[in-house]
Amino acid sequence: MARQVFLLILIGVGAVLAGCGGDAATVPDGTSATDPGVTAVSNGEGATTDALDGTRGPNVRPEEPGDNAEGLLSRLVLYFEFDQSNIASEFNALLAAHGAYLAANDGAQVRLEGHADERGSREYNIGLGEERAQAVRRVLLLQGAATDQLSTVSYGEERPATVGSDEEAYSLNRRVELVYR
Repeated sequence: MARQVFLLILIGVGAVLAGCGGDAATVPDGTSATDPGVTAVSNGEGATTDALDGTRGPNVRPEEPGDNAEGLLSRLVLYFEFDQSNIASEFNALLAAHGAYLAANDGAQVRLEGHADERGSREYNIGLGEERAQAVRRVLLLQGAATDQLSTVSYGEERPATVGSDEEAYSLNRRVELVYR
């Protein structure tokens, strides 16, 4: 059984590394993923959401392979497809940067907050939010974060990023937020 788990972890690491396209991100000394001036987060579709009020902002240039880790560390939200907990490959570099930051900073801690849109029962959405948070947790552990640096919580549909019953609102509410403490 332990051998099967080990093989699954190795396969997961290989899949994550293959999707990253090469260089692992490094964090320069003195940078912080929790800078108070950072409020805009990308939704992976070229639009941004204000982390405080959920409103959509102007388009932001997507991260390029040569961009620094600080830019990736300012992105604190991952988005998911409807009824899914698998992480889209577009978030591989973001998770690699956060994993490297956590591995290099033993005192850093992050809470992974799982969310879902309003479709489905309350219980189902709590479970789906937890699956999403656990998926992000597994990848960060593979990237070098320690178990005591990570905690997970699921809010299901209870804390929407934006209010609405259309696809735009749903897509912004299907997320995991990384909250550094």
